[in-house]
Amino acid sequence: MSAVMRHYHTIGEAAGTTGVSAKMIRHYEKIRLIMPAERTGAGYRLYDPADIHKLRFIRRARNLGFSIDEIKELLGLWQDEKRASKDVRHVADSHLVALRNKAAEIHSMIDALEHLLEGCTNDDRPDCPILKGLASDATSTRSKNVGHKFGYERIC
Repeated sequence: MSAVMRHYHTIGEAAGTTGVSAKMIRHYEKIRLIMPAERTGAGYRLYDPADIHKLRFIRRARNLGFSIDEIKELLGLWQDEKRASKDVRHVADSHLVALRNKAAEIHSMIDALEHLLEGCTNDDRPDCPILKGLASDATSTRSKNVGHKFGYERIC
């Protein structure tokens, strides 16, 4: 194996070492989240250690739920040695607020579904409070305490 090949990864190797599928790597190239890989004479993509590091960064950011646009912004900040940490913090804080809002919505849905399930007799009769509740125009006004972890005392 040549010296060049030892330092580069094929797309399959890059996928295996980063946890990002080959399909997603090609997608990230297409949308310019990463630059298109160098190619061998036979057309195989080759990824260098910097590409692998960037793919791991992207995977970790995606695992935290950051959007592609947020990741583009974070990558730009990561590569800018003159960045202000407050700019990175702003992106992360905004994402955290969105996650907390989503968690609150999910907890509200859980509470509403639990309320519907409480009314179900779970028998062979056709009368079903769950279906009645779903068909109702009324919205549940029950609230659930989800704790300070999500940034809310009570969710209505």
